[in-house]
Amino acid sequence: MNPRLNCHVLIVDDSPILRAAIKKVVKLAGVSEDRIFEAGNGVEALEVLETVWIDLVLLDLNMPIMDGEQFAIQLRQRSDVQDVVVVVVSTEANRERLERMRALGVERTLRKPFEPEDLCRLIADVLGIKSSNSAST
Repeated sequence: MNPRLNCHVLIVDDSPILRAAIKKVVKLAGVSEDRIFEAGNGVEALEVLETVWIDLVLLDLNMPIMDGEQFAIQLRQRSDVQDVVVVVVSTEANRERLERMRALGVERTLRKPFEPEDLCRLIADVLGIKSSNSAST
């Protein structure tokens, strides 16, 4: 069983089905449900950031209205949220686009489809938490 993570996570993806799947994995990683927020595009995500402190954004790139790259640009222009950790979770394979995302301060990328264990491990890594998946009981 993973320890409870005292952090707030924002899942940004235009697919409600994928948001639900990612949310389930984030809960498995130890984040309580009341600390998980969702947005269907970059505009909605920026609105969430106006009202809630977020530690980690799990960001899709290919979305309508405002895509993940546009969101990351807006995010990095705001001094109040520049320390937010951003991880791209996307089907995007374009190297140039992914390099632009790294230049915008994206911590890591995880390619969809992914294994739940990989996302759990990634969350622990980027938030600086030691994995406790070993048998220690």
